[in-house]
Amino acid sequence: MSVAVPVAEFDVAAFLKTLTGRPGIYKMLNEKGEIIYIGKAKNLKNRVSSYFRTQSASPKQQAMIAQLASIEVMVTSSEGEALLLESQLVKRFMPRYNICLRDDKSYPYIFISTEQDFPRITFHRGAKKKKGQYFGPYPSAGAVKETLKLLQKIFPVRQCEDSYYRNRTRPCLQHQIKRCTAPCVDLIDTSNYAVDVENSILFLEGNGELLIGRLIEKMENASAALDFEKAADFRDQIARLRLILEKHFVHGERGDVDIVACATRAGVACVQVFFIRKGQNLGNKLFFPKLSDQDEPGKILQAFIAQYYLDKTVPYELIVSHEPEEAGLLAEVLAAYAKHAVTITSKVRGERQKWLQMTLVNAEHSLQSKLADRQGIYARFLSLQEELGCRELPKRLECFDISHTQGDQTVASCVVFDREGPVKSAYRRFNIEGVTPGDDYAAIHQAVARRYKRLKQGEHEAPDILFIDGGKGQVAEAKKALADLEINNVMIVGVSKGPDRKAGMEKLLLTDQSQPLDVTPGASGLLLIQHIRDEAHRFAITGHRQRRGKTKKQSVLEDIPGLGPKRRQLLLKQFGGLQGVAGASADALASVAGISKDLAQRIYEQFHNPNGH
Repeated sequence: MSVAVPVAEFDVAAFLKTLTGRPGIYKMLNEKGEIIYIGKAKNLKNRVSSYFRTQSASPKQQAMIAQLASIEVMVTSSEGEALLLESQLVKRFMPRYNICLRDDKSYPYIFISTEQDFPRITFHRGAKKKKGQYFGPYPSAGAVKETLKLLQKIFPVRQCEDSYYRNRTRPCLQHQIKRCTAPCVDLIDTSNYAVDVENSILFLEGNGELLIGRLIEKMENASAALDFEKAADFRDQIARLRLILEKHFVHGERGDVDIVACATRAGVACVQVFFIRKGQNLGNKLFFPKLSDQDEPGKILQAFIAQYYLDKTVPYELIVSHEPEEAGLLAEVLAAYAKHAVTITSKVRGERQKWLQMTLVNAEHSLQSKLADRQGIYARFLSLQEELGCRELPKRLECFDISHTQGDQTVASCVVFDREGPVKSAYRRFNIEGVTPGDDYAAIHQAVARRYKRLKQGEHEAPDILFIDGGKGQVAEAKKALADLEINNVMIVGVSKGPDRKAGMEKLLLTDQSQPLDVTPGASGLLLIQHIRDEAHRFAITGHRQRRGKTKKQSVLEDIPGLGPKRRQLLLKQFGGLQGVAGASADALASVAGISKDLAQRIYEQFHNPNGH
């Protein structure tokens, strides 16, 4: 059931009289219809009424109520269901006055393709559609890559792409440095290879001691059979494994545990999580939740745990630095979601207390670094205000750059900074079409027009300053594009490259001045301009390379009669890209489903004798 009250008719007393006492969630909206806060309640009537008792309202609540234009409520069957719904909606809408977790990335896993005769072990992110075994989640791609690197040194299981593996005719470099047993050219049989795969799985499952016991037994058997070279190999394997176990395994832990610590200061919070799976320390990850006010660590952890774990694998235990506000309810909801018991505790001893203290110290250090960075960026914004003569301190900056190769495949980039630094989620690229190749003026005009047409449609907020990487011509085109859209409250600044393109020697051009702006040499605001200009350039170059590479892949194969889109994609996948297709023999090409011998010959000749047909 959902109830909404429009702005013109919003009567607090009348609304509260009709409000139910059942559990549910409530959404507070401003006059624009934007959700500014989402909350959950065991008793909706009591909870919502509390906001209008002025003697008990906090400054944050007072500011929120001042913007309130309507309230929507949704009744649920239980408080636990309300908590689940609240967390999902907060992650979706990111309301201004909620504690919001910025965490939209899927977490990486290690995948072993156990269905194959010679399984591959590899990095995996996304849906688990392939048949095989998955291990994780890991906190970062770096943690996965480190584990894969360690595994390859101990158990030489292949990590190469299947397309690369199927087309080998001789062992690769990984075999030469003893990190692969070369199943691609039959230098190992399936039974011996399966032993390395099984050992890798034991390691990833946290059964390190069992694995070492088996290797010791094999070493002794080899020694008894006078096969001393093989015994020495097992000895070295055991030594490397012990070294890794000492570094990565947590003493006293043999289960799935996450250690979560929160530090907060000056309106900024840092949450640090250490991930332990099967007793193995998979690494740690930092989070900086969005706060609207100074909040207590227990309240922050309540919001963090609910938003973070309700779409991920939940461990059996969470060890926390501060007790969440509703730890019991939170544990109950997580257990129902995970289908196993979940405990949340802040009172631990011994080895666990040491780990919790270490996690909290890490959170505090990371928070200190974040605050130092924020202060540095804020100082640069102050300097920028002074150098450009802005009446108010800028909040949002945007910068455009153009990239192309002799006018071909032109890409424009737009990057966004706020007072905390780059806002990468707001970056955009524009493929420029319909302009004369190499016409940067027309490209800038098109990109700015497309970007700010979306602003007029309410898709994003306006910047205080728009930087254009270029001179007077580019600045004039940006101004014209904004004028066409009737946007006249954005300052436009051209960043013209200085002598010899040296950093720090740029000239700043304003639309209402004929001469470059006089700036203070070495001013920190100039560093901010260099930063955003360089970031726009990097983002444009990356986009241009991707577009050029895609076109290159398509154009060579598109010239071949009889090779349609599906077959082109199949070839690229089978041979691992255009380079693999180019290096393949006609017979290898013909082995792909749907590629006849005649077509394979034409493909081969396209790369080896392109002018011969």
